Amino acid sequence: MKRIPAIKSVMTAFPYSIDIDAPIEEAIEFMRRESIRHLPVTENGDLKGLVTDRDIKLVLGPDFAYPEPEELSVRDVLTTDTYVVDLSTPLDVVLEHMATHRLGSALVTRKGRLAGVFTTADACRAFADRLADERRSSDNDAA
Repeated sequence: MKRIPAIKSVMTAFPYSIDIDAPIEEAIEFMRRESIRHLPVTENGDLKGLVTDRDIKLVLGPDFAYPEPEELSVRDVLTTDTYVVDLSTPLDVVLEHMATHRLGSALVTRKGRLAGVFTTADACRAFADRLADERRSSDNDAA
């Protein structure tokens, strides 16, 4: 049986982040440009939380009409109650917690500093890779 990998082997390393005092419009544009939905928030290099496209939509409304986006900073929208794990945390522990609590992401740290982000897209990619490996292995067994 294969060993369960640590989260560091499947996370997105060196993720983008945004400063807590950045205008929310900057976060919106950045997330659109990079095609991401989860953006870690830092202040002076320290991890402070996470802002998601959903958080932004909930604050601004479905048509981004209220309040005016230029009046808000990331600080006004971020979530501070985020799921944070260490690089060495086993993947199954992270997946179980995310599924149980219906979370879309986990922030990954090394010695308390942001090292990566793990999202449901990363989980799907890792699972697809694992299934492809199993298919290749079974194809080789048949030969």
